[in-house]
Amino acid sequence: MLRRAKRKFSISAPRLTVRPYLAWYVRWAFVLPAMLVVGVLIWLAYTAGLEFAGFHRSEAQQELNQLQDKIVTLETEVAGLASQSAGFERQTQMEHATNLETAKQLKALNEENIRLQEDLGFFQNLPLSGGQEDELSIHRYKVEHDTLPGEYRYRLLLVRSGAQRSKRFYGSLQLLVNALNNGQKVVLTFPQAGAKEDEAYQLNFKYYVRIEHSFQLPPDLVVESVQARVFERGANEPRVKLDAGLA
Repeated sequence: MLRRAKRKFSISAPRLTVRPYLAWYVRWAFVLPAMLVVGVLIWLAYTAGLEFAGFHRSEAQQELNQLQDKIVTLETEVAGLASQSAGFERQTQMEHATNLETAKQLKALNEENIRLQEDLGFFQNLPLSGGQEDELSIHRYKVEHDTLPGEYRYRLLLVRSGAQRSKRFYGSLQLLVNALNNGQKVVLTFPQAGAKEDEAYQLNFKYYVRIEHSFQLPPDLVVESVQARVFERGANEPRVKLDAGLA
């Protein structure tokens, strides 16, 4: 205790400093202006550094606006080009479809031309004069698969010869289809019995007629042969008949 008292009140005791008391608002009254001044100086120094480095805010803002305008212009051009591209694509598809249709028509015309040439060669070698009877014959009879499953197309040429060719022939065509259904033989007739008269099977010609048509069968049927029968109007027995297998 004595030692502490001696230290506190002797010459070696710590020095005592007396300072005047300042209220907090007085202190902030001096601190805030100083902080504002320091902030302004820092901002000025930052701005001066940017200008010294070649960066100007107004010019940068102007360039930014120009870039935004260019982006809008490019987006408009891209939209226009996309619309043009869609138009070109549609036009290309239409042209492609037209070319396909043209090629299909050319193929059909070429096939028709070949058939006409074959008909011409056939008639050039066919003796159309003969006996007194009106003769009827089937030539170039052919049956083949068509585009759809179970669809078949047939072609034949009916020719009249003899002295009575000046009269027109009226009659009908009938197809007798011999097929297998699950191993069992079935016979189908076209046109079907009791069905309305089909103009495709009606005959009305003077010298010759080329017939080309199609008929539909269930896809699971296996066709063995198709017999073509030609009936004269009012007759129950066919004038002529001919069998053909699938080509």
